[in-house]
Amino acid sequence: MPRRVALLFCLLAGLGWSAEAQAQAVIPYGMPIGLADAKKAAAAAEAEAAKITPIPYVIAIVDPDGRLIYFERMDNAQIGSVGVAIDKARSAAFFRKPTKVFEDALGKGRTAILALRGAMPSEGGLPLISGGKIVGAIGASAGTPQQDGQVAKAGADTIQ
Repeated sequence: MPRRVALLFCLLAGLGWSAEAQAQAVIPYGMPIGLADAKKAAAAAEAEAAKITPIPYVIAIVDPDGRLIYFERMDNAQIGSVGVAIDKARSAAFFRKPTKVFEDALGKGRTAILALRGAMPSEGGLPLISGGKIVGAIGASAGTPQQDGQVAKAGADTIQ
């Protein structure tokens, strides 16, 4: 087994992910989300943020390759959330899973995830799935991890 493959296998095994579970959970990438759908997802996320907290949010939508499609920083949103929202969206797209998976793994002491380039161990990043394929991802940042997850889910739920 080549060294890089062996290292990746050991890293994933250390996270509690078997190769079999990874193969079963693979959602294929599709064509990138369009601007109209990205705006619709961001609007739903923004509306959810306004319902749950007075904190101004940052919302990022990326394509399956992690390139920014749409970005929104509400008035007076903290600058630190800009990069975090984008990183959460990219992580969800790159790894085809919610960023909460990494947060939970880290919370269980699996520090090996910190070595995964692009993995964001903080809830609030979700893949956007349409027609059974990943068309992009959404990242939300400003509140607690649970609030960020709720805001991102509201946006993700608009994509069919």
